[in-house]
Amino acid sequence: MIHGALITESLKTGITLDDLNIVVRKIVRSQPKNTTPEQPKTWTVLYFEAEDTVSEALASALSGVLDQPNWYADFASEAETFVVFSDRIFRYSRGDENGRDEAAAYGVSLGVPESQLDWPV
Repeated sequence: MIHGALITESLKTGITLDDLNIVVRKIVRSQPKNTTPEQPKTWTVLYFEAEDTVSEALASALSGVLDQPNWYADFASEAETFVVFSDRIFRYSRGDENGRDEAAAYGVSLGVPESQLDWPV
């Protein structure tokens, strides 16, 4: 089973995501303190889960709809972590510090604040 989070404000305007085969388990609306000037001050986060078998398709679908430059989505199973940007997908084994560091460095290069790079290792 994969578990992840998606900030709805990270999606490009006018997109449709369908047939994702995910289950939304929780929706949180908040005003994080660490937003960038380009990001809205209020976020809606969908916490979801899905079968491991949809991981690649989900990563591909998300990479096509995430806005640029500094948005990402992440999800993980017990074995793997996926960090998805609009133009790049990172996939690495859970606990792989090098894999996480590479994804985080890429996020920083896009202007994502380090405080937002908070997915589990």
